[in-house]
Amino acid sequence: MIQEYQLRILPEIAANEQKLKEYLSKEKGLNLRDITATRILKRSIDARQRTIFVNLKVRAYIREMPKDDEYEHTIYNKVEGKPQVIVVGAGPGGLFAALRLIELGLRPVVIERGKDVRERKKDLAQISREHTVDPESNYSFGEGGAGAYSDGKLYTRSKKRGNIDKILNVFCQHGASTAILVDAHPHIGTDKLPRVIENMRNTIIECGGEVHFQTRMEALIIENDEVKGIETNTGKTFLGPVILATGHSARDVYRWLAANHVAIEAKGIAVGVRLEHPAMLIDQIQYHNKEGRGKYLPAAEYSFVTQVEGRGVYSFCMCPGGFIVPAASGPEQVVVNGMSPSNRGSRWSNSGMVVEVQPEDLISGEWRVENGELAAQRNEQLLALNPSLNNSQLSTLNSQLLPLYFQEEQERQCWLQGGRRQTAPAQRMQDFTRKKLSYDLPESSYSPGLISSPLHFWMPEFISKRLSLGFQQFGRYSHGFLTNEAVMIGVETRTSSPVRIVRDKDTLQHTTVRGLFPCGEGAGYAGGIVSAGVDGERCAEAVANYFNR
Repeated sequence: MIQEYQLRILPEIAANEQKLKEYLSKEKGLNLRDITATRILKRSIDARQRTIFVNLKVRAYIREMPKDDEYEHTIYNKVEGKPQVIVVGAGPGGLFAALRLIELGLRPVVIERGKDVRERKKDLAQISREHTVDPESNYSFGEGGAGAYSDGKLYTRSKKRGNIDKILNVFCQHGASTAILVDAHPHIGTDKLPRVIENMRNTIIECGGEVHFQTRMEALIIENDEVKGIETNTGKTFLGPVILATGHSARDVYRWLAANHVAIEAKGIAVGVRLEHPAMLIDQIQYHNKEGRGKYLPAAEYSFVTQVEGRGVYSFCMCPGGFIVPAASGPEQVVVNGMSPSNRGSRWSNSGMVVEVQPEDLISGEWRVENGELAAQRNEQLLALNPSLNNSQLSTLNSQLLPLYFQEEQERQCWLQGGRRQTAPAQRMQDFTRKKLSYDLPESSYSPGLISSPLHFWMPEFISKRLSLGFQQFGRYSHGFLTNEAVMIGVETRTSSPVRIVRDKDTLQHTTVRGLFPCGEGAGYAGGIVSAGVDGERCAEAVANYFNR
């Protein structure tokens, strides 16, 4: 017999199966010896009151053992000789697109500009050790995409986009812990995600697909407004319809599309900093206990959002028990991101703290590129891709790319303020709200090192002012959060793509170029690992419909 129960119990009971069985026996009138096994189906923490409870949905097996697996298996058949589809990018959008193509009887050819997930790890170490960034292998580019070494959080608010459970089950099938099916905020961990990604790649290859590393798309092959394939930096061409899943940092792709009249449009982004507190402090605040989280609770999370002067100010990609990483993808950039291992066991907790920026904020004059040299350089980049562009076209394209230029300029300023290395400019949180220079900085998880800098002075005022007012608001919500024990580290810009590659909402094809399927976070249709995976599956299904038309 199988019984399911909704429970609200203390953390020490939830953490121990024997204690859980004893609780079920006592509270539900079951014979303890008859409870042969339990399985947790859903788990969340209620920390709203001083006494912390864990909410569980539990399945109790009475005088029988579980016969089914904890996750649903997907069958992947051989696809040698089947119609070929080019998948550009081996991030979550691309990998899930490739796996879904196999399900649908199509043969994926995955093209990835960076290295495989293990090899790229060496290049990541170089960034911290020698302050050098390989533009093709870094925290943004390489197998697994930006998410591979940026935490592995699987929580998404985008519940309406597709089958989230399917994505989580596929991860489990490839080696992720089944805890991700249970937890309200699932998390694989940056230490475990690479192995899962490797296993996904192996499935693609074993089924007859291809995966090519250190192969960068340089151009789409377009004939009569239809994509026929791609050209690459290796000199090889790959033919077939294209799922374009290049991620939010592939600025060369955005420039090529713009210069070659493949329609894109400017979209809103979010820009700010990484805010790092001692993990113990966040635990104390969130769990209402000076002893912190204790033995049975995980590192505490938080989520803040408010409106300041008509724009959202909010926490983003919170990493409890994590660390901050240098996420630049090219020269003259300092960009930060957060990640955490599966045990979330570091001494720090960090979060992106960002301000919503709309294209009109940049057009209206609150921020403008006044540097004539930079403007000329941007025109040259576009003309190199298409020499026939006239001044009117260049002006239109530059306005479409304005959020991208804004990101680039903030990253360059950060690099200058950081001493032209990967050391990052930083300021204590309370000093920032009081417009004071921090004469010293707390110990930080950011391994390249910090330099004290007046972020309040050199960041654009429409960002810094809103951040400051937002912090003050969050400090009123949560006593102790606004503190000089916390440090702000600049700059967080890669929260999403700065443009949207426009596509038809029904066919998911580009609006003017047939056979091109813009996909995932880089195309402006997702916001994280899970939503990118969902969009990858949707694009694969759209390609199948394209073949069957």
